[in-house]
Amino acid sequence: MIAGTGSDVGKSVIATALCRIFLQDGYSPAPFKAQNMALNSYVTPDGLEIGRAQAVQAEACKIPCSCEMNPLLLKPNSEHSSQVVLLGKPIGNRKACDFFSSEGRLALRENINKAFKKLEGKFNPIVMEGAGSIAELNLTESDLVNMPMARYADADVILIADIDRGGVFASAYGSIKLQKPEDQKRIKGIIINKFRGDLSLFENGKKIIEEICGVPVLGVVPYFSEINIEEEDSVSLKKKNTNSDIKKINIGIVKLKHLSNFTDFDRLESDERVCVFYTDDPSELIKSDIIIIPGTKSTIADLIDIKNNGIAETIIRAYKRGKTVWGICGGYQMMGEAISDPAGIEGKRITVSGLGLLPVTTILKENKQTQQVKSIFLPTGDPIEGYEIHNGNTALPSEINHVNDIGGEHEGVLLNEKCLGTYMHGILDNKTVIEYLLSTSGKVNEMAEKAEISYADYKDRQYDLLAAHVRKYVNIAHIYKILSND
Repeated sequence: MIAGTGSDVGKSVIATALCRIFLQDGYSPAPFKAQNMALNSYVTPDGLEIGRAQAVQAEACKIPCSCEMNPLLLKPNSEHSSQVVLLGKPIGNRKACDFFSSEGRLALRENINKAFKKLEGKFNPIVMEGAGSIAELNLTESDLVNMPMARYADADVILIADIDRGGVFASAYGSIKLQKPEDQKRIKGIIINKFRGDLSLFENGKKIIEEICGVPVLGVVPYFSEINIEEEDSVSLKKKNTNSDIKKINIGIVKLKHLSNFTDFDRLESDERVCVFYTDDPSELIKSDIIIIPGTKSTIADLIDIKNNGIAETIIRAYKRGKTVWGICGGYQMMGEAISDPAGIEGKRITVSGLGLLPVTTILKENKQTQQVKSIFLPTGDPIEGYEIHNGNTALPSEINHVNDIGGEHEGVLLNEKCLGTYMHGILDNKTVIEYLLSTSGKVNEMAEKAEISYADYKDRQYDLLAAHVRKYVNIAHIYKILSND
């Protein structure tokens, strides 16, 4: 188990690296995270929903992802409640106080344990990931994902500590010493993550940590920015660029309060011809050559919010001035004439007018649609693929050009080259769509051509680079000793 001293210390990335390292060394690894909290999710080949991090880790293992890899997913829809997704399917919304109560926890734990056993029977080793800090004493009894899960799986634990945020000695020491004696014995090593500067200056620091914690420091991993691994936590959005660049094609992503699946734009961010920035500032968004309204967990609330903060008006004004506006999932719904929530899926039973850029209307419904999809991108006639995760049906006039046609259900709409809406997450991972989108800016002929490489090959290369980086700074031989109980 890769556990952490806190959130965003790098557990997911280190787990991803170990997945690829074990694969390279001839093993058959698989990822597992008992409980995840994230808006950035993914759809398995059989149409079930899991956290994005475990889908990424499965990709690093070169295996299809499955709901057993993340049996419990919480998708926040307010500060106090989350949608609960169990074994890939939503089972309702719960307030935080209800979720952390004892009622129903036994059934959740039983489902999680069964998922782990199923995975364990197929793969070796299982690279488990904890959540947040392993030393949240007020949540010990209700914890499903950290040390109780390590106990059930009889897993050795490696603690990840983030030195970049400061307090690494106290966080590592406290995380271990606040555990029960039997759990302390499970923690077999520490990895110091996100180090900046001269590593030789921390040699004494390593010795101090080993002395006070009683476990070896397995490595000190330098901070990196040149290796691109898809991230899951919305915390990573704070690190992304927020400024336009006049030398490139500027793509402004509307920074919604409940923005989800921001990995839709990772492929764009890796393109040297573009500057992708996230903003909720109208004065910055208007500088965009292309505006994209992303997905959201709370479509109506975010639509009302962008109307109140001036973003909606800016989007409409930009489109009238000839700028390109695309919407994905919730963004597609917002671009229509209206969104209705008669069943109160997102809260109140209301109807809200949309941006009016597309002649479509959406009705939110209880049944969530989750599926991987393959289709034809009608503007070019090329095959594309992605996935859908959404509540609601969107109706459109028959005379409108459809972006995709999947199983008789219209998945999106192309009004013209400057105005498109789609339910397909991952549509921008397809090269043909990227080239079409950039061509609408009018700048593409001025930009240098990017080397021909598929996004799948690009991502695979990033996993190898990550593995090499971690191998260089972490004692992998010692990790194998831990796994062998030597």
